[in-house]
Amino acid sequence: MTAKRSAGLLLFRRHPGAEVEILLGHMGGPLWERRDAGAWSIPKGEYGPDETPRDAARREFTEEIGLPPPEGPYLPLGEVRMVGGKLVTVWAVRADLDPALAVPGTFTMEWPPKSGRTEEFPELDRVEWFVPAVARTKLVVSQIPFLERLLGVLANEG
Repeated sequence: MTAKRSAGLLLFRRHPGAEVEILLGHMGGPLWERRDAGAWSIPKGEYGPDETPRDAARREFTEEIGLPPPEGPYLPLGEVRMVGGKLVTVWAVRADLDPALAVPGTFTMEWPPKSGRTEEFPELDRVEWFVPAVARTKLVVSQIPFLERLLGVLANEG
């Protein structure tokens, strides 16, 4: 059996004289609503064999954020295998997006558990910019390598 695969876009911006900032989304739904540390994610999602990872990253950005993905250049940040075995591929792209304009997609799940009722929840319930030190505390731990790789790329740019 092949491991599931996901792809995503990590947006970053830097205003003159300011530290770089990273765009993250807080995972939606009742399982995450009271969590903050480790409950934020790079906008990403699963894809199948008929879609390229980069196309999937762009599609998932639109599905999760509700806005078109920014144009490149796209900086490849490689792959990371998540704890559950999923292989995630991420690209970084410089863009300045207003989080207030985000219209996240939704998902449906049975809630409360074993109730037989289904409810719809936003995939992301908040979208915000963070400086790297704060982003490290917010991100799902298995996604921190993407942040570190981006910071390495930016440091090498001078």
